Amino acid sequence: MDTKNELYNILLVDDEADVLQVMKRKIDWEALGFSMVGTAENGQEALEIAEQTHIDVVLTDIKMPFMDGLTLCRKLKENYRNMKVVIYSGFDEFEYAREAIHLEAEEYLLKPISSKDLTEVFRKIKTALDHEIAERRNVYRLNEYYQKSLPAMQEQLLTSILEGHTTGERAKSLLQTYDLNLDSPCYAAAILRGSSTGGGENPLQLLNLSLMGLVQDYLTDKIRHHCINYLDRIAIIFLTETPEALSNILYHLDQICKMADRILKIRVTAAVGQIVTDFTNLTASFQEAANAMEYRTIIAAESQVIYINDIEPRPEDSVELPEYNYQEILRAVKLGNREETYQAIHQFIKTLRCRAVTPSQYQLACMELLTEFTKVGRSYQLDVRDIFGQERVPWQEIDQFSSLEELEAWLLDICTNLRRKLRHERKDSTMRLTEKAKEYIEEHYMESDLSADTLCRYLNVSAAYFSTVFKREVGLGFASYLTKIRLEHAVQLLSSTEDKTYIIAEAVGYMEPNYFSYVFKKEFGISPSKYRANLKKEVNE
Repeated sequence: MDTKNELYNILLVDDEADVLQVMKRKIDWEALGFSMVGTAENGQEALEIAEQTHIDVVLTDIKMPFMDGLTLCRKLKENYRNMKVVIYSGFDEFEYAREAIHLEAEEYLLKPISSKDLTEVFRKIKTALDHEIAERRNVYRLNEYYQKSLPAMQEQLLTSILEGHTTGERAKSLLQTYDLNLDSPCYAAAILRGSSTGGGENPLQLLNLSLMGLVQDYLTDKIRHHCINYLDRIAIIFLTETPEALSNILYHLDQICKMADRILKIRVTAAVGQIVTDFTNLTASFQEAANAMEYRTIIAAESQVIYINDIEPRPEDSVELPEYNYQEILRAVKLGNREETYQAIHQFIKTLRCRAVTPSQYQLACMELLTEFTKVGRSYQLDVRDIFGQERVPWQEIDQFSSLEELEAWLLDICTNLRRKLRHERKDSTMRLTEKAKEYIEEHYMESDLSADTLCRYLNVSAAYFSTVFKREVGLGFASYLTKIRLEHAVQLLSSTEDKTYIIAEAVGYMEPNYFSYVFKKEFGISPSKYRANLKKEVNE
């Protein structure tokens, strides 16, 4: 997009209304490339507008009540680094100019300000803004940054695939996007963990870097692989032609362990999962490697390679259903649509059919899946009947189906019902969150330091999530709603007590009486004292 055709948002701040009007009329702002999005009568009001509206430039007077222009400039620069601030004043004093420069204001102007001077200043600011945006949009720079970031993004993606967070078509799409080739007939995951044997003081990060370099140098040209840092360990994805390549993998890992011990003085344990024939099963192989690594302390040796089947051989009658099947279904239920849910259930049934499982294996697989559904429901405080939609225990239904097609239809109905319940619970949770927030505000509105951050810490939610939910449910942002509650209580005190205005101001959370009067007058059009006088007059009449 051409920045020359864009209008930048400008906010005028001055406590004199006639000055604001002159400023608005004095310059053809649109011709200069700016859109006047608002005005404010003091720094506090300007800050509130900046929180709710994107502002590019603030033009502000210095001398204002409640918050002066220099304080406003400092707060804006702290919260919005790219915002431009122009300060003007009728006081030709060096200290003001020096402070403005210290605060990185773009210009410091003296009243009276001529149209020519103001136009020149904003032409310079327009040029600077255009240049900044052009820099950020520069395709070459973006591509250069992307290339520098690509190794880290590739590592994050491989980590997500190993952990099972990124699966299926999304994983394949991201692999292509990040220029990663995982095409292979077979895969296996391994984890390496090292510790120093030479009594050195090198931190763990340096040990891992040394080990990573050794691994990459050794495995290059020997076997296809991807190697990544994984917390305090190293994870390796092996890509092989046949399942028989396992012995080759174990041999190379043993050589790495010995070389690390001899050259780097690092004691290394390598844990290996089973070879799988689909990269979507890498999560299972990786989890097996993690399970094997737990035996590291039990199997005490200087350097060692641990293969999962050597220490945890699977019983012959166990159901060989990798965990990703269940996770795919659960992800579709919680986050996907009906089609994604159907595909996940269909894949589960396809696995049962292809494995030619025995009746006992079939029952165990289904019971495990139903248990996963129950866990999800429990986390949302759902009853078993809410999940399965029936009075009978769902486990009793497993033996009632005459075909896998009937089982598939039943499971899809359960998933559909559970998806609907979860969405309903999420909606209810946002309503409960909003009511809890309103109750907290009602109990603490009189505290002058009450803020959205304080409330979010109490609710244990992020500020961004709270802001979105609260404004959607209430129709007002936090600041506006808090002001509304405070003024409601102020009106009540004005009508039911003879307390002074400054006492009422403090009672409803305003430590500055003048600012309370300003906010009150802005809402009701008259001062608090005048409001009380009108109430008494109405009573007497």
